[in-house]
Amino acid sequence: MDLPSLRLTGQADVSVRPATPDDAASIARVQLVTWRTAFGDLLPADVLDAWDDAATTETWRRAITAPPSPDHAVLVAVDAGAVVGFAATAPDGQAREVTVLLVEPRWGRRGHGSRLLAAVADLAQAAGVPTLTSWLAEQDAVTSRFLETAGWAPEGGVRLLESGDDVVRQLCWHTRLDGDDPAADGEGTP
Repeated sequence: MDLPSLRLTGQADVSVRPATPDDAASIARVQLVTWRTAFGDLLPADVLDAWDDAATTETWRRAITAPPSPDHAVLVAVDAGAVVGFAATAPDGQAREVTVLLVEPRWGRRGHGSRLLAAVADLAQAAGVPTLTSWLAEQDAVTSRFLETAGWAPEGGVRLLESGDDVVRQLCWHTRLDGDDPAADGEGTP
């Protein structure tokens, strides 16, 4: 994937780049560690109990090598050569959805999430997409604060994800890349 406008920021040994097939196992590792550490209380227990490392690695490898469309992307945050976080995006009507953005907790608060979010915004702007969206668990206060400080706001959408006997309520968040304040247009909540 050619990403000439991808913003690479930070120190020389810290960057964001498109994922390669060789990153799939690292992405799966970051996902599992982050889910267990940061989201263990939010995720249904059967999700973590049923984790299959090989299957998850293969799913990420397919997402990287054979995405459903050219508008799907997987990016990785790298620190000193190690994958420490990742983001995946997909088309969402006239928007681009951040389907997942995770940074392994031990690498948190070092700017990796912000660099990933900036790179996703660069991809969307290069494609002429004015809005980013993402679905967050309603109880996910950490990610909500992160997105709010980045200029995002809840847009009012709600969905329920069912897993066995558990239901996770998610809220849709969004931001405008053209400078319009999402809360000011009546869509977000103050």
